[in-house]
Amino acid sequence: MTQLLEQAFAKASRLPDSEQDALASILLSEMESEARWQKSFAESADKLAALAKEALADARAGRTEPLDPDKL
Repeated sequence: MTQLLEQAFAKASRLPDSEQDALASILLSEMESEARWQKSFAESADKLAALAKEALADARAGRTEPLDPDKL
């Protein structure tokens, strides 16, 4: 465990139980969300690569135009 995480847990341990539980719920939820994102991203790598290849081909063939943020 890193020093920073140890400091955070030490500080959190002085909170009332209800606040500790709320903090723990947030932390666990965030970790689960990150795990889902990583899994989703890993599973979509081939599709993303294909889309990137298609976009580059379109750009090389002149089928794209520069992005103008003022026209969005």
